Amino acid sequence: MNPVFRKVQTVLTQALVSDQAASICRVSPLAQQLVFGTVAVSHRQYRGMPTHEIGKWKHFLPREAPKKKKDKLQMKQIVAPTQTAFGTLNVTVSGFDMTLVEHYSQYIHNLCNRLGIKVAESYALPTKTTEVSVLQDQGTKMLVDAVLKTHERIVQVSSLNASLCPVLLDILLKNQPEGVQLSVREHSEADFQARFKARPELEGLMAQVGH
Repeated sequence: MNPVFRKVQTVLTQALVSDQAASICRVSPLAQQLVFGTVAVSHRQYRGMPTHEIGKWKHFLPREAPKKKKDKLQMKQIVAPTQTAFGTLNVTVSGFDMTLVEHYSQYIHNLCNRLGIKVAESYALPTKTTEVSVLQDQGTKMLVDAVLKTHERIVQVSSLNASLCPVLLDILLKNQPEGVQLSVREHSEADFQARFKARPELEGLMAQVGH
């Protein structure tokens, strides 16, 4: 390479490097810290100053009303039967498989809505547990072989037309799944009390307080 061109190239390279160094020196202190990998520790002077709730948003929300205590569930009035319609009926579905019982009770509820039958309530009864025990071949000791849980659902209908009742029962029996029991009977006060779990200890304490 020609020595003249080599000298010109060297001068141009030195001028470019000096321009880059000058531009780095002219940047802000924060950018210099980022470029050279240094971290500056700043002391915030506003830490102890009052904020006057700036940035808080909870006071903008309306105050929620205190939740009221739920009243004790009261028994609804039983509809009396007439010459053309039944009164309050309980369609009871029970079985060991909770999924089948739940789906079949939903099917009954939807079918009543399609047929225009008034559904007063739909609820579940407390699960009943039954222990199956077996006797040992040699001895008198009983061993628990299985624990069966019976699930029950109630679909309560009112003022069911007498002419529509056979049609409803025929459809329900034809679509009844295997292992699920179905029964229809009039609603009574004993059926309402069966919705609640028995608590003999609490009832005994309440009786003592009452006396």
